[in-house]
Parts: sequence; C-alpha cells; structure tokens
Amino acid sequence: MFMGEYQHNIDGKGRLIIPARLREELGERSVLTRGLENCLFLFSGSEWEEMSGKLRALPMTSGDARAFSRFFFSGAAECEFDKQGRIMIPGTLRAYASLERDVTIVGVSSRVEIWDQTRWQEYIAKAETSYSEIAEQIEGLGI
Repeated sequence: MFMGEYQHNIDGKGRLIIPARLREELGERSVLTRGLENCLFLFSGSEWEEMSGKLRALPMTSGDARAFSRFFFSGAAECEFDKQGRIMIPGTLRAYASLERDVTIVGVSSRVEIWDQTRWQEYIAKAETSYSEIAEQIEGLGI
C-alpha cells in the first residue's frame, strides 16, 4: 500500500526521484499516466494490469467509457528507475500536470500521485475545508 507525502524536484532533463519506500512497492515495472485533477498517476505493473483490465471490460458503446479510456491510455508510459531511483517524466505528462520544478509525491493506497507542489497545496487547502462533508458523503460506500 502506498502512503505518505514527499517533496522532490524535477531536474532539467525531466527526471524525478521516487522515494525508496515507494520504489520498493512499485517494483521494477511501473506505468505513469494522466491522473485526475491534473496530477499524474504512477502504478505498479500489477496494479496497472488490474486497472487496465477494468477499463477494457467497460462497454465500447459508452461514450464516457471511450473518452476516459482514451484519456487514460494515450498518456501512459512505462517507467524504469535509474541507479539514483529516478524516472523520466515525458514532456507531455509534465505539461499536463504543470510540473516544472517543485513536486509533491503522494502515496494513495493503490497508486502514487505526482503533483505540482503549488497545485497540491491548493488542493489540500480546499479539501481540508470540506473534509467532514466528504466523509459524510462517502459513508454510504461502506467506509
């Protein structure tokens, strides 16, 4: 399970260090793609297979399913860690998430999210004000 919040920087070549604790969980093969709220999702190979299987099972006749699948898969890139524990983030994904230098890496249960640091701080500030309301709304999901 991924958890925690880490601050790192992207270097001039678009490389980002992934914390060792998260790298261990990700394994040797991981996949990076567009996430929601303009962050990036980083999945372990096994979690990627599970998620992509669920998306493949959606009906092609559903416009929303087609749109989400296009968005999700077209931005995907396999990642390999270099000796320093860095991944290369493709330019299109850096642009999508507005990643320039300061980055927040967040462990979110089954995935890792990569956020522009300022955008993450804004998101958290907004979410904190409605945290109780969100908890009440998801109560019906069995949590």
